[in-house]
Amino acid sequence: MTVFPVNLVAGVDSSTQSCKVVVLDADTGALVREGRAGHPDGTEVHPDHWWRALSEAFDDAGGLAGVSALSVGGQQHGMVLLGRDGNVLRPALLWNDTRSAESATALTEEVGAEDYAKRTGLVPVASFTVTKIRWVRDNEPDIAGRVAAVVLPHDWLTWRLRGYGPADASPLGPDLEQLTTDRSDVSGTGYWNPATGEYDLELFRLAFGRDAIEAGRGVGAAGGAVILPRVLEPGASPGAVHADIAGQPILLGAGAGDNAAAALGLDARAGDVVVSVGTSGTVFAVSDEPIGDPSGTVAGFADASGLFLPIAVTLNAARVLTSIAGLLGVDFDELSRLALEAEPGAGGVVLVPYFEGERTPNLPHATASFSGLTIASTTRSNIARAAVEGMLCGLAGGLDALRALGHPAERLLLIGGAVQNPAVQRIAAQVFDLPVLVPSPGEYVARGAAVQAAWALTGERPDWNLALDGNPKPDFRPAILEQYKVEQHKVASAG
Repeated sequence: MTVFPVNLVAGVDSSTQSCKVVVLDADTGALVREGRAGHPDGTEVHPDHWWRALSEAFDDAGGLAGVSALSVGGQQHGMVLLGRDGNVLRPALLWNDTRSAESATALTEEVGAEDYAKRTGLVPVASFTVTKIRWVRDNEPDIAGRVAAVVLPHDWLTWRLRGYGPADASPLGPDLEQLTTDRSDVSGTGYWNPATGEYDLELFRLAFGRDAIEAGRGVGAAGGAVILPRVLEPGASPGAVHADIAGQPILLGAGAGDNAAAALGLDARAGDVVVSVGTSGTVFAVSDEPIGDPSGTVAGFADASGLFLPIAVTLNAARVLTSIAGLLGVDFDELSRLALEAEPGAGGVVLVPYFEGERTPNLPHATASFSGLTIASTTRSNIARAAVEGMLCGLAGGLDALRALGHPAERLLLIGGAVQNPAVQRIAAQVFDLPVLVPSPGEYVARGAAVQAAWALTGERPDWNLALDGNPKPDFRPAILEQYKVEQHKVASAG
């Protein structure tokens, strides 16, 4: 019989593509075991798929034996609509569902970008929850009239773990007053103010056409108001996993949005900038002060520790390398070798990598372009290096946006599967004028959720060491960014 340690905490990352679970030693943060399960593709998904995947990921991780506390990190912005009976009214619209783009434009025009940024830290784009509830109001009025609560993915999973849900599928039934969230995830809705720590109920009513109330503060759905989850403080617990689910006492942490959970997992502090190279790219920082950007380039979220998490997003990151590797007919290792053969600046070859349009800057209809191609410069090595430089220069635009708002950037943490590529690490030290650290590969969103679990369990944020995989020598080459910005400006000017 397998004997598990008893001093364990678990973290969950319920992302767009999959559910990952890590079980860690609560004292050291060392990985003990892990599991995962897939989510369906698409921009709208019924939350029941997340619930099944969570169970499968627990099983794949060897179950919850010995786990004293767990917490759930989840993809931000997803809109889960609940009826009074606890049932989900429609598939959740995810962050990458763009049908609400016109709703975002309408809300910005109705409120004004500057005022919206002051009230919520962000300016509406199709990703944010507020635009999705406006879309439902305008396009699915029958569903809108039956909505009793609006929650986010991690809110719904935490509620279900506590034993709540539809009467025929949960031990405690549909008590919507038990819904909870945390400040990091709710700050991405577009109707919560990170500076005051309160919902902006006027903005919710403007978007949805109905009043709302925070859970536990009034009659809620019984009186016709839409219930919004109660916002928990960092380190707080909404309760415990129900015995019918866990079979043992397991304390729950507050949960978090994915980027905020990653910041906890990396132990990012004020002055740190995290660059995450996934399918899309994110540049976010831990800040002592709330940040609002009327241009909408930077979204001024809250973090999960009590501070703030300004973030910029690029639509094109790792898939830039995938596309160019495919063009050259090579794998990632060979792409790296080719890129490092070329000189910095790739002989004047520049790739502006807007393969799927771009969000930073906001050029949704732009396309990718090569420039600087001559007989001499058109080599496989220069093209490979231009791909890496272009991807990283695009992300450097996010860093520029943070700095323009006064964020004091002191060091850069580079994460994501693509950063294990040696060329990405070395060229990052040439593109970013900051010390670059490359943490060891890991599930940092799930790890950050486990930090929350340990925090709820002990009352103190744990101090776990961060293992590093690389620390490339600083080698800033400003000419790389300068030639990129010239070509990027041409693309932006062309619309």
